[in-house]
Amino acid sequence: MGKLFGTDGVRGVANKELTGQLAFHLGQAGAYVLTKETKTQPKILVARDTRISGTMLESALVAGICSVGAKAICVGVIPTPAVAYLTKELGMDAGVMISASHNPLEFNGIKFFNSEGYKLRDELEDEIENLIVSRPESIPLPEGEEVGTWKHDTSAINAYIDYVCNTIPGDLNGIKVLIDCANGAASEVAPIALKRLGAEVEVIHNKPNGVNINKLCGSTHMDDLSRQVVGRGVEAGIAFDGDADRCLATDEKGEMIDGDQIMSIVGLDMKKDGRLKKDTIVATVMSNLGFSVMSQKEGINLIHTRVGDRYVLENMLKHEYNLGGEQSGHVIFLDYNTTGDGLITAIQLLYVMKKTGKTLSALKGIMQVYPQVLVNAHVKNEHKHDYLEDLEIQDAITTLENQFKGEGRVLIRPSGTEPLVRVMIEGKDKEVMQQEAEKLARLIEERLN
Repeated sequence: MGKLFGTDGVRGVANKELTGQLAFHLGQAGAYVLTKETKTQPKILVARDTRISGTMLESALVAGICSVGAKAICVGVIPTPAVAYLTKELGMDAGVMISASHNPLEFNGIKFFNSEGYKLRDELEDEIENLIVSRPESIPLPEGEEVGTWKHDTSAINAYIDYVCNTIPGDLNGIKVLIDCANGAASEVAPIALKRLGAEVEVIHNKPNGVNINKLCGSTHMDDLSRQVVGRGVEAGIAFDGDADRCLATDEKGEMIDGDQIMSIVGLDMKKDGRLKKDTIVATVMSNLGFSVMSQKEGINLIHTRVGDRYVLENMLKHEYNLGGEQSGHVIFLDYNTTGDGLITAIQLLYVMKKTGKTLSALKGIMQVYPQVLVNAHVKNEHKHDYLEDLEIQDAITTLENQFKGEGRVLIRPSGTEPLVRVMIEGKDKEVMQQEAEKLARLIEERLN
């Protein structure tokens, strides 16, 4: 068995890699590790996105939780950041989200949150994994009246909606916005929250049927949103991913606004108001060069971390920063939540529009986006780190780095959640960058498959 936990929980093709049996063991070991010091019956919040495999995995996971004497509180379909918030707010001992986020339908995932609403440290994930792989028989299983129970509580989401609506000091009256819910976890809560704040809301892709999550919609497929924003004459478009921990936007012209641009717009507004702690934003090495140029010009410190929101959060907590995120739209407002929150991101962005009276096309002008291409090399999951040891691939990377030195940069990294190696090039000539990125991606596929 390969390593279970990746950069964002356990993921795989549902019923093939992430089976009901594995979900049971994750529920059992996870509940035991996260609640073994609890003196009373532990309570664990369980939620999921809209994938057809979600109920199957939820049933198995809850069975595992109950088998170690814990109580599962199943809240149904809600965003991942709602799990983080509610776990802490409701006094739960842990929280679990069943979702593969922005990934295609056939994938699913299981991620844990501790009692404070944070994703687990590597050591805790390793402890859970070790129990499953090496010592499952060491988990104590209660009997009789000590066996765990579960209950369904769909009302919990109301507390999250109330909370996100209070993250701005005013309202969104008069803002006309079109939101794309990716047929996922935001489908119900996002329209309710934005309408409550007074926005004029139109909604697309908010009719999940179990198999249409992220399908040609949401933050990974922005074309339909961009087209409809222009066609409907609204002021902004907002796109969530399947579990609503990400948010991207379009301006009134249908042009995309990514996570770097969102952090630029909101971060500069926070700095002007004295709310940006230490005048610092935390981003990753994948952030656009234009983000760095904007930051230097505006007196903002921009810190870069490894790719992955967990590394952004780690840096924010260590140095007491309150804004950070990724180009993909995974933005963390640490004053309000312990993880990336697409709905809070949308509300913060729209509120800057409201308070400044500026269009999104005008606001995004503070940051020039430098040309950047990203090509995925599809490889077997177990081989996606092997490019580091392949001499032919390494020679090709070195040649490419020398070619773009001084005029751009080359970044190669394995995906933390998918069987991909990502080739990213940033520079001046997009056509040349595209050709070179595709050439290197083909080589990686040839060598590692």
